[in-house]
Amino acid sequence: MALVGRAALIATFALVLYAALAGTVAALRGRRQLAATARDALLAAFGTTALASGLLVVAFARNDFSFTYVADHSSRQLPLAYTLAAFWSGQAGSLLLWLLVLTGTSAAAVLLNRRLIADVLPWTVPVLAGVASFFAFVPVVVSSPFATQAAPPNGAGMNVSLQNPYMLAHPPMLYLGYVGLTIPFAFAMAALLSKRTDERWLVATRRWTLASWTFLGVAILIGAKWAYETIGWGGYYAWDPVENAALMPWLASTAFLHSVMVQEKKSMLRVWNVVLVSLAFCLSLFGTFLTRSGVVNSIHSFSQSSIGGWFLGFIAVVALGTTGLILARLPLLRSRSRLESLASREAAFLYNNLLLVAFALTILWGVAFPLVTQAVRGEAITVGPPYYNFFLRVFGLPLLLLMAVGPLIAWRSASLRSLARSLRWPVAAGLVAGCVLLAGGAGSSPPGLVAYTFSVVVLGAIVLEFARGTRARRALEGGTWLGAFCSLVARNRRRYGGYIAHAAVVLLAIGIVGSSVYGASATKRLQPGQTLSVGNYTLQYLGTTFRPGANHDELRARLAVSRNGKADGIVAAGKNNYHVEAFFSSAVAIRTDWLRAEDLFVIGDTFHKDGSVSLKVVVNPLVDLIWLAGLVFLFGSLVAMWPDAREQRRLGRRQAELGTARSPELLEARDQALAALKELEFDHRTGKVSDGDYRTLLGPLRRHAAEALLALKA
Repeated sequence: MALVGRAALIATFALVLYAALAGTVAALRGRRQLAATARDALLAAFGTTALASGLLVVAFARNDFSFTYVADHSSRQLPLAYTLAAFWSGQAGSLLLWLLVLTGTSAAAVLLNRRLIADVLPWTVPVLAGVASFFAFVPVVVSSPFATQAAPPNGAGMNVSLQNPYMLAHPPMLYLGYVGLTIPFAFAMAALLSKRTDERWLVATRRWTLASWTFLGVAILIGAKWAYETIGWGGYYAWDPVENAALMPWLASTAFLHSVMVQEKKSMLRVWNVVLVSLAFCLSLFGTFLTRSGVVNSIHSFSQSSIGGWFLGFIAVVALGTTGLILARLPLLRSRSRLESLASREAAFLYNNLLLVAFALTILWGVAFPLVTQAVRGEAITVGPPYYNFFLRVFGLPLLLLMAVGPLIAWRSASLRSLARSLRWPVAAGLVAGCVLLAGGAGSSPPGLVAYTFSVVVLGAIVLEFARGTRARRALEGGTWLGAFCSLVARNRRRYGGYIAHAAVVLLAIGIVGSSVYGASATKRLQPGQTLSVGNYTLQYLGTTFRPGANHDELRARLAVSRNGKADGIVAAGKNNYHVEAFFSSAVAIRTDWLRAEDLFVIGDTFHKDGSVSLKVVVNPLVDLIWLAGLVFLFGSLVAMWPDAREQRRLGRRQAELGTARSPELLEARDQALAALKELEFDHRTGKVSDGDYRTLLGPLRRHAAEALLALKA
């Protein structure tokens, strides 16, 4: 079976290498038949990779310890779910999973955009295959999951931190996010190589980018929940280098999703969007490098290995290649439109982009700083949470404020009077909330108070946007308020799904501030019968319990909980002793009070021979809003991605027109002029544009649309 697995991986490498080389020749010489064989080779690579992956899963299910990788990451005592998840618990298997997701998403993207790739963007297949060639080369030559040995009687087991239900979801979702960013990158590079820099590559990758961004965001929150319940220090995000490595491409793709709307509406930021796509992809590769090279000290990283040099070289090739290509295509990427006003929605998106990218690059510097100091001074100097927390406040608070301003400001230009009129109710709500919180004692942390105030302003702006849009839709169509609301969302799912995602970010901000700034903790060694108090809680130590199990033994300290003098049940925290792994891990106790919006978090640090126990107890207010934010974020993303038959027909007509147009640029100018007219009408009906501004802007927009139509007909 190992020989078949190795052969399947070698076949994958040969297929993607052929697809890259043949696809390049076909794109250069315009040979459609050769391009078709390259495409078929890329599709076949998914089949051979799936075969190799299936064989490794079977080896884990059968506890075939003649596979070195299986013996190193599993055992007979491991529950079946974790045995199968051990597939991606180590370096070689995780790289195979990466290759499987990459070939699968590449095959799907090629099949769904076959005509576009064949007629307009023939470089898409060789770019995708070129990336896949590297990820196929690594498991074939550098780190194979199919190495064999004389089978031991039992395996070494799985890292105990990974023996958690979140292990079943977090890595696959993270890889779907990481690898999914390859698709917009490949189409962007194909557009540059093909010298077709119109918006077709954006249309083709719109949902791919949204899906990757969603998977990455949800994976980060699942990882935070995993750390909160498993690592056992009372927190959920420690600014660990590998945690940061997932956050950076998410920030870059968030910036891209905002700026791409400016390109669609105004044909601006073309260079910037290609840079953002390339940056997000390179950051996803950098995250993989950090995890697998062992160059940073992280609980997530694998041991030191030779694979880091290969990844670093590949990142350098990609970064230099994309930079050179973008510079070579600058004349084609120059925008014909210019920013008309600093008080406009496109300007707000630009400010948003600058803050997001600045934050991502700040995190990148913090992660890379130990590597730089090691290379320069021979000593790795790390930066800690205070560095990241400072810049989180510096960039996060303005981003919150922009989330309130962005939805309420008009495209092209907005007078300060109309903007002030749109913001008056959200700002009033924020000021009232800030005063109430200040009176309630929240002023102990000025940044926290400001964050809460801005959060209320953002929520007010979102509610106002939904209310105004629903009122305008009802006035236009009639019917019930619910029908008008549903019609509003259905007609622009990306916009209103985005507003729901904004609400999720607000919940996240409230949860982070509440749990980080307004929490309480206490540490104490207790004898049976003694108590510990923290916040409004008192815990009395009742004694210990021991329970043996098939995979691990459980030692627990039982504690009676009372809140404000009233009994509130019993919690048990302690240690798990894993047999095969010979390792003790923390088993925390978490008591969630949804009504009071807080967690009681108990850690059994040390069990002493005299029967006493050392405890750490943390009260985390509002922390569960973070997990709720994940659900709201997922819902908003699904709304934005949900297929719409009308939109599909419109995009189909759009692709057909672009495919037959002699001048796609003129067609793009016509559509943008008509979209600007439609947006102005809607902004006027919802009150974002005053009557005076409406009359001022309407004439030039109509003339611009007429000129675009005449130019297209000519």
